[in-house]
Amino acid sequence: MASDGLASPPLPIRDGISPSPLSPTGTSTPGSTGRSSNPLSSKVTSVLSTSYADAEFRESLALLDERGISNTAETRRQLRLDVQKEVIDSNGKIITEFGRVAEQLRRIGVTIDRLNKSYQEMRGHVTAAHESTSSVLEEASSLMTQRRNVETKQQVLKAFREHFVLSDDEVASLTLTAEPVDDRFFAVLSKAKRIRKDCEFLLGFESQTLGLEIMDQTSKNLNQAFQKLYRWVQKEFKTLNLENPQINSSVRRAIRVLAERPSLFQNCLDFFAEAREQILSDAFYLALTGTSAAGAKDHSVKPIELVAHDPLRYAGDMLAWTHSAAVSEREALEILFVSDGNEIAKGIQEGRENELWLLMADETDGPPEFDAVKALNELVDRDVSGAARILRQRVEQVIQTNEDTILAYKLANLLGFYRVTFSKLIGDGSVLLQTMTNLEAEALRQFRSLMRDHITTLESEFQHTPSDLGPPEFLQEALKQLTAIMKTYETSLASDGDREADFDPILAESFDPFLAGCANMASHIPSPNTSIFLLNCQQAALTALTPFSSFTRPRIVRLESSIAEHSTSLVSSQYSFFRSESALEPLFTALAPLSDARPDDVAKVANFDLDVLKPDALAAAAQGLDDFLPSAVMDALDNVKHLQDAALAREVTEEAADRFCSDFEHVEELLVAADELIEEEREQKGGVANDEERPSLRALFPRTTGEIRVLLS
Repeated sequence: MASDGLASPPLPIRDGISPSPLSPTGTSTPGSTGRSSNPLSSKVTSVLSTSYADAEFRESLALLDERGISNTAETRRQLRLDVQKEVIDSNGKIITEFGRVAEQLRRIGVTIDRLNKSYQEMRGHVTAAHESTSSVLEEASSLMTQRRNVETKQQVLKAFREHFVLSDDEVASLTLTAEPVDDRFFAVLSKAKRIRKDCEFLLGFESQTLGLEIMDQTSKNLNQAFQKLYRWVQKEFKTLNLENPQINSSVRRAIRVLAERPSLFQNCLDFFAEAREQILSDAFYLALTGTSAAGAKDHSVKPIELVAHDPLRYAGDMLAWTHSAAVSEREALEILFVSDGNEIAKGIQEGRENELWLLMADETDGPPEFDAVKALNELVDRDVSGAARILRQRVEQVIQTNEDTILAYKLANLLGFYRVTFSKLIGDGSVLLQTMTNLEAEALRQFRSLMRDHITTLESEFQHTPSDLGPPEFLQEALKQLTAIMKTYETSLASDGDREADFDPILAESFDPFLAGCANMASHIPSPNTSIFLLNCQQAALTALTPFSSFTRPRIVRLESSIAEHSTSLVSSQYSFFRSESALEPLFTALAPLSDARPDDVAKVANFDLDVLKPDALAAAAQGLDDFLPSAVMDALDNVKHLQDAALAREVTEEAADRFCSDFEHVEELLVAADELIEEEREQKGGVANDEERPSLRALFPRTTGEIRVLLS
């Protein structure tokens, strides 16, 4: 049972009367035996005194319950014996197992003793071997250390040679002209530049000999390399085709690298500019004549000279070719020099920093920073300078042989257009732009000269005024020419803010002299024909200028002001006609200072103190007015029949008639006031004794202002 893991609590030995197996304390004290010999009483006492709260007691009961033991007298007698037997059996098994463990421990002890003996033997052999090989090991260790040092030095030397020394093949690729300028050349060149820069580090050591020698040798190799590159670029420039969009990338790279030597780079640019100038000059000559500079005829080219009979087209074709060549040249040079950003500028700056004479100079005296766009514009200008000289000669010939005024201005405007275009293309200060400016000035001088000559030939016509007072023929022709000029100028590239100022000299030459001639002609004719003639001329001029008001506004304002002045003068003339022809001039003049609001003035009129108010005079004035009114408007319009603007003629006449009616109304008011005064005096006297002596003014002068306005409307 012990082997099954059941721990049975020891049971007390029964003496005499044993307690019930249910009693955990089956032992009776002698006192209790002595006190009572009754077994039942003792059993009851024992049961009552037992504590069933004891955990061991509960576990014993549970154990008995698990064994399935029935509560019989036999079982109770054998229970203790059975339990003790199980305990003894369990202890025996344990002792047997411990015996086996002791045997294993003994065997392990024997094995350990053997191992210790073997270890001692091996230790002895090792000690002896160590003593015999210690000197060899020390020597081997020393050799290994030396080997590592040698390997380290070899690695350092190898790295140094790779970094600071060019191999024979690399030197040959860098300096020999037989070797091509390819990617390997540029790689070796970059390495040489790096070596020279890194030699500054070697110069920081105490012994500078190595660094100086390497730098000296590398500098020599670099100088030879740049000379080789310079000659190669010159050779490539001789055969370079800028019209080919796929320009050799090696050339672009070589130019960027060569920029590190500003003097060589500038020499290359000069050589390139000279070559391109000659090429473009020959190309322009071929385009002009269809024949190359060598005299070979090219039938695929249509010569520009075929249209030389048309000066404007001839000059336009030459300018268009020059512009096309400049644009193509700029695009090709952008690919060649500027396509990779500011690499050339960096190279030139680096080269300038390495120039010894610049390093010794004051920083303030150094060259300005490289401007790629400006340099590109200058190079394009140099390339087309040869063609520009031919262009200048041809265009000057066209300008000088032209005798047409309008054509002279069109040539000037065309040159101005290309001047602005070239200014945007290659900037200010270029030879080509200066050529365009000079040609434009020459064309304008020719225009002014032709215009003055034309005016000189017309001086005789300035003395004869047309019979119909219309614009003279020379003015009409001048306005037609001016219209053509203004249409040409309207298409120019002049800015809006400068258009008026730019065109003002043209108007001064082609417009003002003709108006001045008209004014001179008008001074020799009587009024109102003077105003009519000038109005016709100025209105014709205004009609020509108005569609181009964006750059003729000052002249338009001046003309409108002059037209208003002459219209006012013509109104005054018509007004005088109404006053004089109506026979009312004396009456209007005499009554003008009087007012119906002043009694003295009214009394003066009522008393017939003025000669014009005498009955006979007043009746004659009324009769004259009646004779004038039926044809007054027609007669007045006949005075301005030569005024070509019918609306203006009617407007002038209506304004004059309105002023005449205002004067008539003033006279009517005075006459009505005088009659009212006469009537008051008559009523005060209570009789009509003096009626014949003082007749009614309105009876003598019956017309009313309303009637006059109707008849003159």
